[in-house]
Amino acid sequence: MVLNLKDVTKTFKDHEETLTVLSGVNLQLIAGQSLALTGDSGCGKSTLLHIAAGLEAPTSGDVFVADQNLAKLNDIDRALIRRKTLSIIFQQFNLIPSMTVDANLRFQAELSGRLDEDNVSQLIEALGLRPYLNKYPETLSGGQQQRVAIARSLAMKPALLLADEPTGNLDERTADDVLNQLLSLVSETDTALLIVTHSPGIAACMNSTRRLHCGQIE
Repeated sequence: MVLNLKDVTKTFKDHEETLTVLSGVNLQLIAGQSLALTGDSGCGKSTLLHIAAGLEAPTSGDVFVADQNLAKLNDIDRALIRRKTLSIIFQQFNLIPSMTVDANLRFQAELSGRLDEDNVSQLIEALGLRPYLNKYPETLSGGQQQRVAIARSLAMKPALLLADEPTGNLDERTADDVLNQLLSLVSETDTALLIVTHSPGIAACMNSTRRLHCGQIE
């Protein structure tokens, strides 16, 4: 089991009122499985993704990533899990503007101590990035930047890949192309993929789909 959320609850304090965003959520993901998490805007999808990534702590419940319970770890230890075990693709790409494409896609793998030149080369070829290696992110189109973000996330060979609306800023044709490349690479590496999306088309491409509604998984 790569990801196992057990009875996860998340509440926030709004003045004197307690707002429950997630209530007793259970979700499992195994190696090589792709799962789409859907639901209305504001239903807690991104919060759930952030908890799975260790970016937020649950109010209660357990969050196991590769058998380590993120809910019981401190911020430093959760950061180490993100560095070595899981990777995140954000909607806004989050590339480092002062680094070239080549430096950006190697950055996370170097931090994790898992830089594999053959793997990086294969990602560059698979995502068509070779002409852009010496360019900076601001000179690239949205689709090209998203390809760099995908390559960066996969370069460190994560057991778990989390993606938050990764094609939301792309036109339909580019989005389809990027999604197909992502799914192909994930399948080849046996990576577990959890993707948050509003798109029925994207959800249909995953192995399974779960819907978040009123803070609970349906």
